[in-house]
Amino acid sequence: MSTEAGIGVMGTKLGMMSYFETDGIVVPVTVVGFREGNIVTQVKTSTTDDYDVVQVGYRRVRDKKLTKPELGHLGKAGVIPMRYLQEFRLQIVEEFETGQKLAVEEIFKEGDIVDVSGTTIGKGFQGGIKRHNFKRGQISHGSKSHRALGSIGAGTTPGRVYKGKKMPGRMGGSERKIRKLKIVKIDSELRVVMIKGDVPGKPGNLLRITLAKIVGKNIPKN
Repeated sequence: MSTEAGIGVMGTKLGMMSYFETDGIVVPVTVVGFREGNIVTQVKTSTTDDYDVVQVGYRRVRDKKLTKPELGHLGKAGVIPMRYLQEFRLQIVEEFETGQKLAVEEIFKEGDIVDVSGTTIGKGFQGGIKRHNFKRGQISHGSKSHRALGSIGAGTTPGRVYKGKKMPGRMGGSERKIRKLKIVKIDSELRVVMIKGDVPGKPGNLLRITLAKIVGKNIPKN
């Protein structure tokens, strides 16, 4: 488990739009909104849990949406019921305390470079052409293979299919991190952040935003 460059937050992807900078340049941005939450629910230290972690909760829900252990954990921390709990492993956790609210405008500023993680859009079971950008076969002249995969291995030697062979299968619906994206705009009134470029998932999906790791700047070289 790697150490983060700093504490992060969770947000909800709202969609994409065009943002006009002061010099007239159009920048494609992803708008990330923040519902109620981003509250510290637990602080773990190396003396008690063998590693330094700040656990953060996000998105308030009704009590019946959570299990009794989850309600007990959040009740012990004295915070509202929240759907998502994630941990941020930091080098120093002494400055955080249970029940502390994390404001986006206090953690990030415009121009910061961040890493955004989320779940990609699931596309179900797909063939080699869509999943791996394979070329199709001939359509005419008696071809029997249009979108078929083709040969997948040798004959007697090695007599099997190599591991990692690109083949049809489940596409999307996996965790993906997009690194080093720039924060273009932070709107405190609307409680949204505009990030340059696209991020994983469809509108409504959960996103995890942290400062990008830069060796020698915000994380040690070793």
